[in-house]
Amino acid sequence: MENLSLEGSAKVPTVKFDAENGVLELKGRSIPENSIEFYKPLNEWIEKYGENPKSNTIVDIKLEYFNTSSSKCILDLFKQLEKLNNKDTDVQINWYFEEDDEDMEEAGEDYQAIIDLPFKMIEVEEI
Repeated sequence: MENLSLEGSAKVPTVKFDAENGVLELKGRSIPENSIEFYKPLNEWIEKYGENPKSNTIVDIKLEYFNTSSSKCILDLFKQLEKLNNKDTDVQINWYFEEDDEDMEEAGEDYQAIIDLPFKMIEVEEI
């Protein structure tokens, strides 16, 4: 299966979905013009990955900011991963947030409360 790699910009996050190692990473800012359009290939990739996933799947979310429409798309992404968890792979979400960024910390906690996946909150100096 092909890896999915998208270069980030001021409006969209860097995407590195590595099927070979079972590591999915979103990093940067997520304020695309059309969130649904941006996240659609990511969801499709996860669906395809789910046909033959690694035994462990690590999801690193290192967002410094995302808008409301992105938050719904990220939730959809987590729901997609939730379907895979415990079937053929154990999914682990690592939610990174900067040390004084209460908004991003709370966002991670909100997802943690909604999604039935192991969540690890990781405080870092800088994303």
